[in-house]
Amino acid sequence: MIRRALDILVSAFVLLLSSPLLVLAMLAVRLESAGHPIYRQRRVGRDGRPFDVIKLRTMVDGAEHLGTGLAVNENDARITRVGALLRRTSLDELPNLLNVLRGEMSLIGPRPTLPVQVEQYTPRQRGRLAVKPGITGWAQVNGRTALPWSERIELDLFYIEHRSLALDLRILRRTVAMVLGGSGLYKGHAGGWEGEL
Repeated sequence: MIRRALDILVSAFVLLLSSPLLVLAMLAVRLESAGHPIYRQRRVGRDGRPFDVIKLRTMVDGAEHLGTGLAVNENDARITRVGALLRRTSLDELPNLLNVLRGEMSLIGPRPTLPVQVEQYTPRQRGRLAVKPGITGWAQVNGRTALPWSERIELDLFYIEHRSLALDLRILRRTVAMVLGGSGLYKGHAGGWEGEL
């Protein structure tokens, strides 16, 4: 209950504070390329429940049906100029706070994954679905998409097994540093999952 209360208070406060920036970002996305500035994608949440994650669109409209599909690499031609800036600053994830308010996500937890990814989980990896997915998490601050997919899952499982306020605060501090540095955005040669946005 305490975690949920904090999720609501913090996400509502940040959304209120950042609403002018969010409006400007949506306008910039819309002015640069056709299509809705908000992007929704089906993900899997706690206990395997599906939901639509909400993000700012950073690629051309319909990008998942072009080129490499769901896989996104650095210098991907489908990423717009505004989208590149949003990705580098992680502002594209700001609408995730609406998912937090709706109770589908938490501020901290494993990043929500695609249904096709969950279908490939081993029984142990399904333990990743024991908590709500988060905006940031232990795997996010320890390499993000630059890490191999199996290693990221292990980091998420470590978090679930050792969840505490101290660990959450550590994740938040490291998240701020990562956002400012813009590291680990793309999977590189060894990291990520082959069908990951």
